[in-house]
Amino acid sequence: MTDSTGIDPEDTKIITLARSARARNGVPEGAAVRDETGRTYVAGTVALDSLKLSALQTAVAMAVASGAQSLEAAAVVSAADAPADADRAAVRDLGGPDTPVLLADPDGTLKSTTAAGA
Repeated sequence: MTDSTGIDPEDTKIITLARSARARNGVPEGAAVRDETGRTYVAGTVALDSLKLSALQTAVAMAVASGAQSLEAAAVVSAADAPADADRAAVRDLGGPDTPVLLADPDGTLKSTTAAGA
């Protein structure tokens, strides 16, 4: 099922969560992933001197650390024009090459949907 914008409500939810993480933490990117059971994991960019992870890499790591076996979808809210290769690789490692990676503008508008393996 999709809403009036053509986006599945569950995908809209992870975009909203990603947008909230970005705004709340004042970081360049926010991300959220949904695992095979429907649980969501939300994260922002990590920029420590000793550790640098994109928001999507952090969200995938949180899912793995919580026992997720796979991913249904991933979303990143960013000013970037495309999901980073390293982000798609992290999603692909857990979810497989067909896992959709949604990229949204900071206002939450969906810019693109790309398969993790693309």
